[in-house]
Amino acid sequence: MFDKFPKIYNVYFLAIIATMGGMLFGFDISSMSAIIGTTQYRTYFNNPSGVTQGAIGSALAAGSVVGSIMAGPVSDKFGRRDSLMFASLWWLVGTALQVATNGRAMLIAGRVLNGVTVGITSSQVPVYLAEISKHSQRGAIIIIQQLAIEWGILIMYFIGYGCSFIPGETASFRTAWGIQFVPCVFFMIGLPFLPESPRWLAKVDRTDEAIFILANIQADGNLEDPYVIAEYEEIITVLTAERLAPKSWRKFVYNGMWRRTLAGFSVQAWQQLSGANVMTYYLYIFSMAGLEGNINLISSGVQYALFIIFSSIMFFFVDKIGRRTLLVWGAITMAFCHFVVGGTLGANYTYIPSKCISKNGVNGDKNVQMLVRGAPANTVIAFSYLLIILYALTLAPICWVYAAEVWSLETRAWGMGIAAIGNWLFNFAIGLFIPPAFQNIRWGLFVVFGVLCLLAACQFWLTYPETCGKTIEEIEVMFSNGGPRAWQTKKGHSRVEQEASTIATAQAKGEARASIENVVAQSKGGHDTKTEAV
Repeated sequence: MFDKFPKIYNVYFLAIIATMGGMLFGFDISSMSAIIGTTQYRTYFNNPSGVTQGAIGSALAAGSVVGSIMAGPVSDKFGRRDSLMFASLWWLVGTALQVATNGRAMLIAGRVLNGVTVGITSSQVPVYLAEISKHSQRGAIIIIQQLAIEWGILIMYFIGYGCSFIPGETASFRTAWGIQFVPCVFFMIGLPFLPESPRWLAKVDRTDEAIFILANIQADGNLEDPYVIAEYEEIITVLTAERLAPKSWRKFVYNGMWRRTLAGFSVQAWQQLSGANVMTYYLYIFSMAGLEGNINLISSGVQYALFIIFSSIMFFFVDKIGRRTLLVWGAITMAFCHFVVGGTLGANYTYIPSKCISKNGVNGDKNVQMLVRGAPANTVIAFSYLLIILYALTLAPICWVYAAEVWSLETRAWGMGIAAIGNWLFNFAIGLFIPPAFQNIRWGLFVVFGVLCLLAACQFWLTYPETCGKTIEEIEVMFSNGGPRAWQTKKGHSRVEQEASTIATAQAKGEARASIENVVAQSKGGHDTKTEAV
């Protein structure tokens, strides 16, 4: 569709454009979190609480499940880049419905349609980034997606905060939701200038285009660069083997693939079950600590700034620290924060309705029925901020990185869709669960999430091999039936680097193997043999 547009091959530029899809996700999160506490929202939508507010908040995740299911077939059929353009169209319609909303039902419908976009982009942007980046920079490149989400959250949160001062019954939230058109338009303008994924082009036998784009991204267009030859050779070798594997659903369970399917799905599920959404989706914790009005809104916005600062730090260190280390210790330390917050609330809170201070809860919000003051309130705020910092350093970015790394080329688009289903299915469940849980089990909610974090740490340690420093083709071996135990794996140097060094030596000797033409000829011969065998 966009082949006639000039292309830009700088991998960081490609990541910035592609991850604007993540910014859409961030915009939609805080378009609600900044608005649900305003008088205009509570008045116009009749102060929704409990399951009703949970349904509004989780509508995005419900649509994202649908988008994640669609993502695999669309991406495999039309390509990674074109699937992102397709996703953007849903956003335009969903945002229009939110701006024109006349009640709860129309608002939910708009958020569901926006969710379809988020489901596709959240699964296929990491696929695209994993397929264009070198193994040594893959983690940092995919973290740009997480940063885009967080910048979207922060920008939209303060836009919503500013819009809350607009007079009138509905102008505040209609204006805030209408601004969601802006990042989508920029995203759609930038997409035509992105090259297609070279691995997808190899998958659909568009060999010349695949080599050309791979060379431009990795070696400034040098088709005879040893790294380009080695990487393309490995892509073709693995792709040929994968094409001989079982088809349909069986390809997700054969020869150790079930381990990859379990890892990809569960790592995204644990990201949601870690309980960070208590802080980022529903900003009730600051009301519980006695903060009111603008101080409450600004204090809530601070956590989004912390999110960006500490995720930015991980951009520089993610490929120097193992994935397993960050996942295991991130889950353990988050559990500690949950237990401190839950214990502090449980020992010190005042149950507002029972004391008749307000029949509508703290600050008139029916969803907030606990209140703490003084030192306990400061403890709750401090450990809530610490939890967000730990989440930003560990599970928030690494779960997306790990989910994008574990799949094979033949299964990556569908597989990342499965992983995203894990994210959004539990996102939907948690979003629906949190408001009534605050009303019914109150401080016990944090204990539940603390236990879940410890369970996550156990699975990370027992079943997740280390993928840092490996090519996405090498990871195949680590999940095979004869692969090492997860706790025995370590981050390390890639085989492709050694292969590139061997090819460079062969080039110096003038050997035929060290040319891209030879690799292509061999791959075509292998493809013909495979076809005849089938």
